[in-house]
Amino acid sequence: MKYSRALIKLSGESLAGPSGIGIDPDATTALGAEIVSVHEAGTELGVVVGGGNILRGAVAARQGTDRVSADYMGMLATIINALALQDHLERQGIDTRVMSALRLDQVAEPYIRRRALRHLEKGRIVLFAGGTGNPYFSTDTAAALRAVEMGASVILKATKVDGVYTADPGIDEEAEFIERIGHLDVMARELGVMDAAAISLCKDNGLPVIVLNMNRPGAMLAALRGERVGTLVG
Repeated sequence: MKYSRALIKLSGESLAGPSGIGIDPDATTALGAEIVSVHEAGTELGVVVGGGNILRGAVAARQGTDRVSADYMGMLATIINALALQDHLERQGIDTRVMSALRLDQVAEPYIRRRALRHLEKGRIVLFAGGTGNPYFSTDTAAALRAVEMGASVILKATKVDGVYTADPGIDEEAEFIERIGHLDVMARELGVMDAAAISLCKDNGLPVIVLNMNRPGAMLAALRGERVGTLVG
C-alpha cells in the first residue's frame, strides 16, 4: 500500500442510500465492505462521517435555529452515523472504536489523541464523531484536523462523482474533469472540494486529498495502493 495511514471523509448521505435521508442498511453495509477491504489490505484507518442525512447545522440555522444550537445538533447527528457504521463494521468482524469530540461516555470514548493513535497502532478502525466539538466548523475541517493529528498521509474524500470538476457535472454538461490540482487553486477557484478552513489546514501541513467516487467498488483501495483514481489535490 502506498499510504500506510489514511483518513476517509464520508458524507452523511453516503449512509442514506437513494433517499438521502436517514440510515439505509444496504447502503451502510456496502460502504462498510469497502472500508473493510482497505483495512484488510493493511492501511491504518480513521473515518470521519458527516451528519447531513439527519441534520445539517448550517441549514437548520438558515431556517431560524440558533446557529450554535444547530451546529451542536449536527454534531450529535454525526455520532448517530458513527455508531451505525460501527455496528456494520463490527458485524463484518472488524474491531472499531467511536471517539467523540463531545462527551457521550455511554456510547463513545472521549477523543484523546494518544489513545486514538494507540487504537490505530493496534489495527482498529477509529470513527471520529462529533466534528471538532465546536460550532462554526464543518466535518470537512474535523477530517483535516484529525488527519493531521493522527499523522495520516492522505485524506480520501468520498463523493458521488468521480473527482473534481470545473463545475457541477450534474448541472453543467461542459464541466471538465480535473486530474490534479493544488490546494491554493482549489481555494482560488472556489471548487467546493472542502471548505476553506479544511483546505488551508491540508495545505499548511502538506496533506494530499484524493477526491473519488464512493459508488465505484474498489476505488478507495485502488487509491491507497497509489493507482490513479479520482482527483489528487496537493
